[in-house]
Amino acid sequence: MAEENLTMKNEFILTGFTDDPELKTLLFMVFLAIYLITMMGNLGLVILISKEHHLHTPMYIFLGNLALVDSCCACAITPKMLGNFFSANTMISLYECMTQFYFLCTVETADCFLLAAMAYDRYVAICSPLQYHTMMSKKLCIQMTTGAFVAGNLHSLIHTGLLFRLTFCGSHQINHFYCDILPLYRLSCVDPYINEVALFIFSGSIQVFTIGSVLISYLYILFTILKMKSKEGRVKAFSTCASHFLSVSLFYGSIFFMYIRPNLLEEGDKDIPASILFTIVVPLLNPFIYSLRNKEVITLLRKILKKNKSQESLKQMTSTVA
Repeated sequence: MAEENLTMKNEFILTGFTDDPELKTLLFMVFLAIYLITMMGNLGLVILISKEHHLHTPMYIFLGNLALVDSCCACAITPKMLGNFFSANTMISLYECMTQFYFLCTVETADCFLLAAMAYDRYVAICSPLQYHTMMSKKLCIQMTTGAFVAGNLHSLIHTGLLFRLTFCGSHQINHFYCDILPLYRLSCVDPYINEVALFIFSGSIQVFTIGSVLISYLYILFTILKMKSKEGRVKAFSTCASHFLSVSLFYGSIFFMYIRPNLLEEGDKDIPASILFTIVVPLLNPFIYSLRNKEVITLLRKILKKNKSQESLKQMTSTVA
């Protein structure tokens, strides 16, 4: 009867990471800390860029939108995951499942295009610095950013819409910590061949286009860096680009492995490690990789901290005199 009710209601059970109570407590503390740091880092960066008008340049507009996307990614997954660690009821309805996947697919697709746009921006800045303001205008930057979010929404609408052709029976356990499209394919009573083809075509095309753009941009950047006469300039440029490329490689590598690998429906045990990388680790690292290596952002943060300290000391002096 319980199984029938689950089938009638189209509800699923998220199995999460483990059933061990002690390990659950440890994982909860770790992921809660990661979530708080991720939100503080990304939202702090969004607020800083939006408030400081001289940061309203293409590079920082892309960076601010990337931080916003990473915040949305964390919000789409982590709160539900944290709640399930100590909840007796880890069920999620089909519509909640589709909504979670829709938002995740939207922000991850936008992330792909934003990283490609940022790589192009760095290519223009390093390889053609004299033509930067012509080739990378604020108008073009806004168009590229808008296009990233439009593409994200269209991509997620296609896959979410195709989920409605599936029906689910048998086991309702999703062996994952969030509701993703691949576990739903595995639980479907209907052959998900059309869905798989659509996933391969659309996700594959996006991956090839954006990864290709990033690789070509960074190859040109590398050749330009190697031609620099100043050793100090070479080391600085190479260090910055290497850290950016590391973040990009982690993100694209895990996404590509997750959705484009062969036999993806037969290898469900490999979903969780790849998912942790692009949904939890990369959003955590991005604010530090892209901002803490940026002198302008560091200078602004120091000014804000000094300003806050001076205001606090002034208040203390005023209260003492009063």
